[in-house]
Amino acid sequence: MTRLGIGVVGAGRVGAVLGSALRAAGHPVVGVSAVSEASLERADTLLPGVPVLDVPEVVRRSELVLLAVPDDALAELVAGLAATGAWQPGQIVVHTAGRYGAAVLDPARAQGVIPIALHPAMTFTGTSLDLSRLVGCTFAVTAPAPVLPIGQALVVEMGGEPVVLDEAARPLYHAALAHGANHLVVLVAQAGQALAAAGVADPGAVLRPLLTAALDGALRAESASGGRDAEGEVTNGAVTTLTGPVRRGDAGTVADHLDVLTDLGVRTGATDVAASYRALSRAATGRALAAGLLRAEQGRALLDALATGDPAAGPARGTAAGTQGGAGPAHTGGPDGSTVHGAHHDEGEGGTDAPGADQEDQA
Repeated sequence: MTRLGIGVVGAGRVGAVLGSALRAAGHPVVGVSAVSEASLERADTLLPGVPVLDVPEVVRRSELVLLAVPDDALAELVAGLAATGAWQPGQIVVHTAGRYGAAVLDPARAQGVIPIALHPAMTFTGTSLDLSRLVGCTFAVTAPAPVLPIGQALVVEMGGEPVVLDEAARPLYHAALAHGANHLVVLVAQAGQALAAAGVADPGAVLRPLLTAALDGALRAESASGGRDAEGEVTNGAVTTLTGPVRRGDAGTVADHLDVLTDLGVRTGATDVAASYRALSRAATGRALAAGLLRAEQGRALLDALATGDPAAGPARGTAAGTQGGAGPAHTGGPDGSTVHGAHHDEGEGGTDAPGADQEDQA
């Protein structure tokens, strides 16, 4: 691929790393925007010698502009730069927001730029460790068909694996990643708190082998299933590796768990732990039933136990055969390297007179 002068708008955890990866692939980085102390330090560490400039100047100098800003700031930034005539015909503009496809770049496209959306399905630390993690990382690529090869080539140059994603699918894709990665972190935090309350000195050490094995098995099953069978039907994938009291139909154990977790909430204020256990056990029951892993009477007993003491439970709980809410056959698919955030972004940065570009950090 022709060497391109890269401008990085936002030296957050994602922008600085991807800028460094593109530089390692032979593309000179001609400028970076950084405002916060942390971003300035990242720029200095990952992009040494690259001038720190305001956003309009970064755009002016660049053949390829990498926009790594918070999702909520992106549209306003693109439109603001368009209003000032900052975009240049023939310029490649790449954004890294998982939530959006290429359409968010339409104001720039109207001024002749080539729009591409690239989203790495990975959690970023904003350090050089991320560079090795990019190898084999899946990137969702969304762009007009004629320019898709450019986006795919950029991903390959960074060591990633490009996967073409339709514009309309981006919100669901992003929700899947956020649900998998972010809520996995919350689940670990909740389990760790309960173990600490039980007197375990190092909850992480107890959870590590158990969760590592469970996650590895679930991901292997999901990959092996491919999401659909030969007839195109959704497969059960990861749910087939389910273990524990729900899988065994042990309604009494589930009820005991809810009692002790509710007590934990009363004692510590961590009421979210019992609520999450209840919600996820219901989901596990529904998917286990749909996969044929439980008998109907086991499902009814579990659902009765889960409804007991639940202030949100109505008088009608539905039947055991219909617990999946019309979702069809159980399927827990969704690619995830755990990113960040937005499935992957931890930070983005702007810093310009263009509207919407003054947010530095992204949660």
